[in-house]
Amino acid sequence: MSVAFVPDWMRGKAEVNQETIQQLLEENDQLIRCIVEHQNKGGANECVQYQHVLHRNLIYLATLADASPSSTQKQWNDLSVVRSN
Repeated sequence: MSVAFVPDWMRGKAEVNQETIQQLLEENDQLIRCIVEHQNKGGANECVQYQHVLHRNLIYLATLADASPSSTQKQWNDLSVVRSN
């Protein structure tokens, strides 16, 4: 089950940190691979299920990014510095 999908009674109790975000990114990578594999095999129903979870994860990550614009901006600035060197 996706780390972004938790029961109502657990919502707000998990600490969002870099490890959680990395797990979501890795899960998204795996979901995309599964979607491509099922598309190649003609498994449309399975694709929709994986796409639903991927969409939920992406919305969750976007919500996190929107909720912390200062830290996100700092990360983009840090990436810009690394790329320019």
